[in-house]
Amino acid sequence: MKIFIDTGNLKEIEKLVPLGIIDGITTNPSLLAKEPGDYKDNLKKICQIVKGPTSAEVVELEADAMIRQGRDLAKIDPWIVVKVPLTRDGIKACKALSSEGIKVNVTLCFSPSQALLAAKVGATYISPFVGRLDDIATNGMELIREIVAIYDNYEFTTEILVASCRHPIHVVEAAKMGADIATCPPAVIEQMFNHPLTNIGLEKFLKDWEKAQAVKA
Repeated sequence: MKIFIDTGNLKEIEKLVPLGIIDGITTNPSLLAKEPGDYKDNLKKICQIVKGPTSAEVVELEADAMIRQGRDLAKIDPWIVVKVPLTRDGIKACKALSSEGIKVNVTLCFSPSQALLAAKVGATYISPFVGRLDDIATNGMELIREIVAIYDNYEFTTEILVASCRHPIHVVEAAKMGADIATCPPAVIEQMFNHPLTNIGLEKFLKDWEKAQAVKA
């Protein structure tokens, strides 16, 4: 399973990428708006750091405008993946861009029927939002299970990119179900490292070592 960071912050990316566990980046207009500087320059820098798929989202709503902006975004760097919303116009734009060889991430997916439509128009990635479904008392991970089953039935090449991950359980459940990717905010990735028994065990090992060295001295 691949792990992407959901951020537009260069410092966060520079901290996590050297660990060797990061395969790509997802951004959105909200994340990029938080960062200083030109967003295109920032996207280029992100691509150069991660050297993996980097989603950049269109902000147009009409298909022809999405296509024009998508082409413009794709020129920033070969690693750029154009992100479009799962609307009628977004699906139309995905079909056009993917037919030109541009990778497309269809975002804001909340149902298996939406995921089916995205796969049919050649989306590179589909981004179902599990956390936002949980927020309205709906089981977000059940959506992932359904999409995996549908895609497996028809051998679609669209990768399932589990988005809106709120905690490590989302990531683990997605991996168990066979999703291709989980994209997480940096805080969730940091949580994945943590377990109290790891810390207790390490502390004990080091204390035992110190005692042994003191006796030898």
